[in-house]
Amino acid sequence: MKKIVYIVLEGLSDLPIRELDNKTPLESASTLNLDNLARSGITGLSYTAVKGVALESDIAVISLLGYDVRKYYTGRGPLESFAEGLVVNDGDVAFRANFATVDELGIIKDRRVARDLTNEEAVALTKEVNSKITLSGATFEFKNTIGHRAVLVIKGMRSKLSGWVKNTDPAYDRDGVFGIAKDKFDNLVVESSPMAGHEDSIEAKEAAGALNEFTRKARRVLNESSVNKKRVRENKIPANIILCRDGGDRLPKFPKFGTLYNLRFGSFVQMPVERGVAFLTGMDVIGIPESTGHLDVDYPVWAKVALASISEYDGIYIHIKGVDEASHDGNVQKKKEIIESIDKFFFANLLPELDISNTIVAVATAHPTVCVTKAHSSDSSPLLIAGGRIKPDGVVKFSEKACQNGSLGELNTEEIMSLLVRYAKE
Repeated sequence: MKKIVYIVLEGLSDLPIRELDNKTPLESASTLNLDNLARSGITGLSYTAVKGVALESDIAVISLLGYDVRKYYTGRGPLESFAEGLVVNDGDVAFRANFATVDELGIIKDRRVARDLTNEEAVALTKEVNSKITLSGATFEFKNTIGHRAVLVIKGMRSKLSGWVKNTDPAYDRDGVFGIAKDKFDNLVVESSPMAGHEDSIEAKEAAGALNEFTRKARRVLNESSVNKKRVRENKIPANIILCRDGGDRLPKFPKFGTLYNLRFGSFVQMPVERGVAFLTGMDVIGIPESTGHLDVDYPVWAKVALASISEYDGIYIHIKGVDEASHDGNVQKKKEIIESIDKFFFANLLPELDISNTIVAVATAHPTVCVTKAHSSDSSPLLIAGGRIKPDGVVKFSEKACQNGSLGELNTEEIMSLLVRYAKE
């Protein structure tokens, strides 16, 4: 059986942008290695799990690994909290959180503290939050993860809690259990309450009340923090509010990946939610060096680690985040530059060292992230599969437009994994 190298470039796909002569960042970027791979393989488009809905990254990862998200998904909060070592029992409610910035009137000025919150600052703020806040009817554990990101687990004292509560982060809505990124929203912290259909649930009322109490008290603590006062003196915006979203009250119970496919997979990922999915599905997590922030340094190292890992597994899943962050910031030129860096420094170091006749290589996108809206969209994304006995389908460039003509047509991301296994067995 052939090896599988499954590479996901989060947020890669986009819509045409005027300043790029009505091309997408991917179409505009110089991607010699990806284009050569497209020429040697088959291409198409994929949509993320539920067609017509702009879903979040964790849902996409679960679907990309071949799981039915409607059946197994329980919310992003439990996944990220679990990945960070927090205990999430059934009846605890866990959230994904952001340090953010509000002004004196409570208007949100930046949902990510300008992306310049250091790990040392986040750790210090987290310590203050955990030590200085007491909730009236619940206990909690708050933990920073990467940059402005964090997780929160609330445990009820009187009863179990329900995850069917509204986000306090206005940028995200919920469609049932699924988190949905909004195109437009008011820059105001939302008062949490039970979701529609759960208005009479005591567990949901308790959870919403505890979350609102935590949000109010955290704002007071953060406003008084010496960390934030120092940031203001340095002309930086303070991390003076915590926004929460995607609550869930239990961990998903996935069938193990190895049982589904009879394969041993390694997972090469950057973010807590992807680690959480890997752990819960029984995939190994491959350690990667901490990012230096210099793509010409990081990507060659990641390619080297990937190559060194392939011999240990039947396949490896590689999830690269950087393109998505530039998209959420609306930075068109940076998105284009990161795409070019991935091609030049990651793929250029990875592909020549692969035994392509005995390897199936897939390049997919978790979801589109559109620079103009700074949000995920429900559009389809380019998909590429090459290697083994696969014969080229005539597409000569890896892009949204070119892949429309590929022989794969349009697939649900849930279908990709089974397809790769089939090609690996041929």
